[in-house]
Amino acid sequence: MTVVTDQMSHLKTAALGVWVRTGSRAENVHQNGITHLLEHMAFKGTKTRTARGIAEEIEAVGGELNASTSIEHTNYYARILAEDTPLAVDILADILQNSTFDAQELTREQHVILQEIGAANDSPDDQAFDLFQETAWPDQAIGRPILGTPETVQGFNRDALNAYLADRYRAPDMVLAAAGAVDHEELVALAREKFGGFNSEPAAPESEARYRGGETLRPKELMEAQVLIGFEGRPYKSKDYYAIQILASVLGGGMSSRLFQEIREKHGLCYAIYSFHWAFSDTGLFGLHAATSQEDLAALMPMIVEELIAATQTITDEEVARSRAQIRAGLMMALESPAARAGQIARQILVHNRVLDPDEISSKIEAVTAADIRRVAHETFVGTVPTLTAIGPVDGIMTADELAGRLQQSPVLRAASM
Repeated sequence: MTVVTDQMSHLKTAALGVWVRTGSRAENVHQNGITHLLEHMAFKGTKTRTARGIAEEIEAVGGELNASTSIEHTNYYARILAEDTPLAVDILADILQNSTFDAQELTREQHVILQEIGAANDSPDDQAFDLFQETAWPDQAIGRPILGTPETVQGFNRDALNAYLADRYRAPDMVLAAAGAVDHEELVALAREKFGGFNSEPAAPESEARYRGGETLRPKELMEAQVLIGFEGRPYKSKDYYAIQILASVLGGGMSSRLFQEIREKHGLCYAIYSFHWAFSDTGLFGLHAATSQEDLAALMPMIVEELIAATQTITDEEVARSRAQIRAGLMMALESPAARAGQIARQILVHNRVLDPDEISSKIEAVTAADIRRVAHETFVGTVPTLTAIGPVDGIMTADELAGRLQQSPVLRAASM
């Protein structure tokens, strides 16, 4: 296990946690949702602590515990006063190595997750994003929902949880990270004392993601259509990682972005529109999301296509400078939060096997030029297979093939045109 710390000596508190290099994409089709269920069950009792006891013990010192599951990582974390760091480490070590997965607790938590799945199914935008992911990577773990399905969640038992824990929670794939009022050597000593129960061999790598894209439309009686358009993006270690992040910001990263100004402010075709880029270890997904009425859908789609084509030709140095500043400011603001900083350095270890210096990241962001952005936009949008998903009143929506065809008509990239 790697132990990494970021001392913020002016603070009296600490944020610490265990980050694991496993998420929903490590599951096979029959395990869909087990990573998320395991994260819930870790707090439901150990050999020496009840579920209530865990909650009361951390709250008795004014601390808090929580956890989250993503596609590639799972984390369990605590926020405490500095003097309570040993207690937090002890509880985290206990729940990750000694959970009993009591049958009654498991039944109750399965019911809770079924309610969570039901709430997501009641949310059109949640449904649209699940479809978006599934359409981009069909028949693959990376394309399946983190929550799982009612059928898979109800099928898990104690043996399944223990087997998955033993298979995926391995010391080389785990990081104990802390930021704030922490002492590195003390944390290393606590880790040696408390985290001795994990396999010392790394887990098997996940299968390689294969982006396919395509189209999934789901007609439904709603006031608005939830529309998502996407393209294969870049993995974390790509040379164009920062360029595509800036492209997402220029296109739809704020109120000054192209999509917001042109489609929302100038034409009023939707209340909100934005673009994003999800990076993973071996792939990525560039996307944009808009919600609009049936009567505006026909005008919205061609206008989006126009903005995507324009991004390959007309992005300026001024726009790039503005987006670089936004990204750098977000990075620096995160350094002021011990919880954000602990998560940041933990994920950097899991992805890059080292902590990235903020100045190094800033220099890479500053090195991206408008020409880089136009090139990446052209490589991403033109001559590629898009992903299109929509839920709601979708009659008459532009199809994925029509979208690809219009983008293919984009003029040849002129890298030196600006």
